[in-house]
Amino acid sequence: MRDARSLIARLLLALLLLLPASAALAGIDAKYPQLHQVFPQADRFGDVEGTPPAAAVYHGDKVIGYVFETVMVAPVPAYSGAPINILVSIGTDGSIRDARVLEQHEPILLVGIPVQKLYDFVARYVGHRVDDQIVVGGGASGSVRIDAISSATVTSMVANETIMNSALKVAASRKLIAGATDTDAKVAAVRADYYQPADWDTLTGNGAIGHLQLKRQAITDAFKGQPESGLVDDPTAPAPGHEGDVFIDLYFADVTPPTVGRNLLGASAHADLMRQLKPGDSAIAVMANGIYSFKGVGYVRGGIFDRVHLLQDGKLVLFKDTDLVQLNDTPLRGKPAFAEQAIFIVRHGGSGFDATRPWTLQLMVNRQVGPLQSIYHTFTRDYRMPAVYTTRPEAAAAADTDALPADAPLWQKVWHGRRLDIALLIAGLSVLTLILTFQDWIVTRPHLLERLRVGFLIYTLVFIGWYGLAQLSVVNILTFIQAVLHDFRWSTFLMDPLVFILWVFVAATLLLLGRGIYCGWLCPFGALQVLVNKLARRLHVPQFEVPQYLHERLWAIKYIILLVLFGMSLQSLNLAEHYAEVEPFKTAITLHFARSWSYVLYALALVAVSAFNNKFYCRYVCPLGAGLAVSGRWHLFEWLRRRKECGRPCQICANECEVKAINAIGQINFNECHYCLDCQVTYANDQKCPPLVERRKKRERAARPLPTPVLTITPAATPETREPANAAD
Repeated sequence: MRDARSLIARLLLALLLLLPASAALAGIDAKYPQLHQVFPQADRFGDVEGTPPAAAVYHGDKVIGYVFETVMVAPVPAYSGAPINILVSIGTDGSIRDARVLEQHEPILLVGIPVQKLYDFVARYVGHRVDDQIVVGGGASGSVRIDAISSATVTSMVANETIMNSALKVAASRKLIAGATDTDAKVAAVRADYYQPADWDTLTGNGAIGHLQLKRQAITDAFKGQPESGLVDDPTAPAPGHEGDVFIDLYFADVTPPTVGRNLLGASAHADLMRQLKPGDSAIAVMANGIYSFKGVGYVRGGIFDRVHLLQDGKLVLFKDTDLVQLNDTPLRGKPAFAEQAIFIVRHGGSGFDATRPWTLQLMVNRQVGPLQSIYHTFTRDYRMPAVYTTRPEAAAAADTDALPADAPLWQKVWHGRRLDIALLIAGLSVLTLILTFQDWIVTRPHLLERLRVGFLIYTLVFIGWYGLAQLSVVNILTFIQAVLHDFRWSTFLMDPLVFILWVFVAATLLLLGRGIYCGWLCPFGALQVLVNKLARRLHVPQFEVPQYLHERLWAIKYIILLVLFGMSLQSLNLAEHYAEVEPFKTAITLHFARSWSYVLYALALVAVSAFNNKFYCRYVCPLGAGLAVSGRWHLFEWLRRRKECGRPCQICANECEVKAINAIGQINFNECHYCLDCQVTYANDQKCPPLVERRKKRERAARPLPTPVLTITPAATPETREPANAAD
């Protein structure tokens, strides 16, 4: 027995001695084996420790880098409410060795935008220093520009903040950097008086001329998993053996600085070009070889160049035919011959473009997958004018005094960068508030109301929807509920200012007037349906209505969809967000129909149905409308007026209601009403509303003058003319 106890004691002691070794074997390198590729010379990885927590990487006894998860260092709440967790590796020289996404729950990346775009975006930080001033999607200017993920700007800014904040904290705590200076703050204008002779190699070497080269294999990889074109000569799908061929070899440059423009164009041509520019304008030269045209074969005069764009601070700069200047053969020594070249003028007054700050060139490549359908992929290259070509006047220094501090919260930077968009949205909501406030006066002028309504619906579709990407969704409701139940933080909802402002306005109108204000005036997809239906009616497209008994039962579908999505969200918000694709909003509004054919076909089908049955989707399918109806069921006021004669027997309003929200006895179902005000126009029309027609006729009869009586005078009889009483006598 004593021997058995001794044996057990020895085994326990051995296990205790092995525990440190086991812990070391289960270190961060065991959890992430790919770190051995990032640090191939590493002998071992230390434990995650220190403040902020990070694991040291060793070569012998020397530390050669650090590895950490950003959620442990600088967790920045993303739009989903949860931070994006990124594994970041930095070297002792302050460089970012690797960055890869470990976990994310962003709604727009769960469906719609491939998550690979986030992985590619994060990978672009490799090679940058931890103290670089990197700017994504607006805010204060920085020394390095990284383009945002298209249609996911907020997510891009969160990823940027996450990587750079955590990397800077770890590097500073380990004394890898001494501090950073903001050299960009000294740049504000192009030096028109600075000129140095230069050749092609000089200008491409110092970054004055940017370069984007794409091989055909890169295009194939970009469209991997997407529908095939089916064309024999499809340029996006090379024949076997031609994967290494050049798809496009493109060079671009801002030719406004004399050192670039005069050397590239020649002194005379550059002077002529400068005379065409207004103060603040820039001229961008684009030159390319390859099988793909950056101008686009479908370009027609009077249109827009759809393949090449510029992006700065989240704002897209498009080029029209009036911006094009021909670029002929140039005298620059060493310059290759190009099959296609042009100069595009960037109008400062319309775009707010600042040539001295970083910007991105976007090249959109399209693949034709049907007679009327294409899919797209955008390739980008960053550009920054060499600092020697710029200077900083005192006026520009004064203009930067309102810039936010570098340590300002991310949501403040987002709001600061979208000041103009916020102002335009608030202006639009103010106009809508005035319409609602003075609706009793406006409905007496039906032509004015029609112009106001159509104009506002166009504003909603174009600005709120396609430009501002502020289409609300049932996902927003589910996210809010999850935040209330678990970890509510205002910063989560402040990340998208336009969506936040809209929700505040919608919440107020839900409390006061019900769900109809958003569904009738502020929903971009709803606006698209109404505009399509109005156009269809003008073209005399026949309209079809569901029988009333079936119509009232179909209302239940959207509430059932809402309940199913809500139940899914209690189990998994990601699952609910995936099935929330029953909403076509992401396809038709957020992604501008640039999506796989199944999503586009579904969205187009709903839009097409609205030409024959106004707002079919809103009436029967929309879970967002159902959620708003539930939230606004107990609103405080009812500004839509009714009369005792409504429905008994008058049915004019019920027949004309665009969503059939008025029942047979004249009552308005505010759960279904979209507040179009058509019934109020009829209510105030004394030529149409039967009670008013009757009152008008009574007034007219009362005001009509009575006929003047005609008086007949008969002369009195005289004795001479009086007839004898008895003639016979």
